[in-house]
Amino acid sequence: MPRISAATNAAQRENTKRAILESFGKLLYSRGLPGLTMTDVAKNAGIGRTAVYNYFADMGELLVAYALDETERFLHELDEGLAGVTNPIDQLAVYIRLQIEDLARRHLPPGPAMRSMLSPESYARLGKHVSELQMVLANILSDAITEKYIPENDIRELAMLVHGSLSSSAGRAEDAPDVQTRERQIQSTIRFIQKGLGARFDADGNPLKIEETQANKSEKTTDLTVAS
Repeated sequence: MPRISAATNAAQRENTKRAILESFGKLLYSRGLPGLTMTDVAKNAGIGRTAVYNYFADMGELLVAYALDETERFLHELDEGLAGVTNPIDQLAVYIRLQIEDLARRHLPPGPAMRSMLSPESYARLGKHVSELQMVLANILSDAITEKYIPENDIRELAMLVHGSLSSSAGRAEDAPDVQTRERQIQSTIRFIQKGLGARFDADGNPLKIEETQANKSEKTTDLTVAS
């Protein structure tokens, strides 16, 4: 069985842990969680089964570690993607795109399944970490309302609308036959969610504030009156 080598013991431990998490993620994606064992994870990682237990006591602990690791990675990608993007509607587009891409490449079990196999303490740890991600979306939606890009509404309900739309869209993006089709589907989902929240755009696709949208409607009404 191949060894995972590194220059120092600490680096080797980190490399081994990373190999276990990556192995678990690949199996979770290809096979799903039911029936998955530590032996499967070890074999897929190319290490001994006892080595896995040196890092994770059971599948529940491994699942939490994987979920936390993936959430950390996504938050890092989100921070990078949002850097320099100031308009909240454009920020929402970044959030939606990255969420679709993230959901399409990893298949974590839904909340009820996670709760059933985790201790209350582990589930609470996971929930606290996920709340950081939820706060990013809540802040984007709050800014969009404050800056008058979307109508005032309950942030929690808006966030549920966003995530509900994302769940179905991730599957369509994953099954797209080519890159062009996948990109069109992502763009369509982004605009669908933005408009569903009440966002409006000019002819060039730039977000409009509510008062600008109302002014444009008034101008069109005036033009129609004059023309008649």
